[in-house]
Amino acid sequence: MKLKLGIAGVGYLGRHHARKFSAMAGVDLCGVYDVNPDNAKQIAEELNLHIFSSYDELLAACQAVDIVATTSAHFELAHQALQAGKHVFVEKPITAELAQAKTLVEVAAQNKLILQVGHIERFNPVILAVEEEIKNPMFIESHRLSTFQPRGTDVPVVLDLMIHDIDLILDFVDSPVKDIHASGVGILTPSIDIANARIEFANGAIANVTSSRVSMKQERKIRFFQKDAYFSLDFGAKHATVLKRAPDALKYLPRILAGDKDIKAEHLVDIRNFDLSDTNKDALTLELESFVNSVLNDKLPIVDGRAGSRALEVALRIIETIGTQPRTHI
Repeated sequence: MKLKLGIAGVGYLGRHHARKFSAMAGVDLCGVYDVNPDNAKQIAEELNLHIFSSYDELLAACQAVDIVATTSAHFELAHQALQAGKHVFVEKPITAELAQAKTLVEVAAQNKLILQVGHIERFNPVILAVEEEIKNPMFIESHRLSTFQPRGTDVPVVLDLMIHDIDLILDFVDSPVKDIHASGVGILTPSIDIANARIEFANGAIANVTSSRVSMKQERKIRFFQKDAYFSLDFGAKHATVLKRAPDALKYLPRILAGDKDIKAEHLVDIRNFDLSDTNKDALTLELESFVNSVLNDKLPIVDGRAGSRALEVALRIIETIGTQPRTHI
């Protein structure tokens, strides 16, 4: 059985989706639709795909739709698809407004449809390699930096980049958000281009999150600190380092306090390194395969609409907090 799927929006990211879906054995890629005919023509010629003349025509031909349009269009396209009885994959953020996200979750549940949100880092091989070991982290620090690209600047950097790390943090910290402190500024756009947020949870956990789209380098790193363990993950390099307290570490403490210089690092910690640069499947392939599997097997998505809504809610709180900062005039 194959899933009949159509793609709405085939700009830069949508074209990558089309290439992935066209190569999947479990997918019948019915075609593409884009408000910009040139976008549709380019990928349709490359992959020999049908071009739908309207979104209604696409919905009529498929069982599921992949929405890779601008954020402002997410709600209208996803809502129409769910009301038409179609399963939906929608890129992050789920919508531009929280009320819209909640509506999509409700309509999907009412119609017993799959709604998955494109938080791709959940499927990064680096995360998959260590996620079972990350338990009750109490301090998290992330840096997601990018050189300036006009693509994505229709929303603040918090919704463009930071929301990836917000989703990961909310997935690993099983506690309500208690408070948020944030600052940010627009540099090349009227919106927020660089932002930092401190997210405090009811259980005492703290996350310090930084994102910039006006950096001189590309960086996607996150670190988790928990009792007896530390995880350093580099998403770009696909590398992870895990440090755990050695089983006999405490017995060396008196000798350390006595100044014994014979105690080595290996007496205190176990260090493991993961190099996943040669992994066969990339995060996007794994993410889209997960959606197909959820639809064909009627399984709850790994990143469902509720998860997407939670990440959006925190992101919007950060943006609101930044917006209430007092302005200093020089």
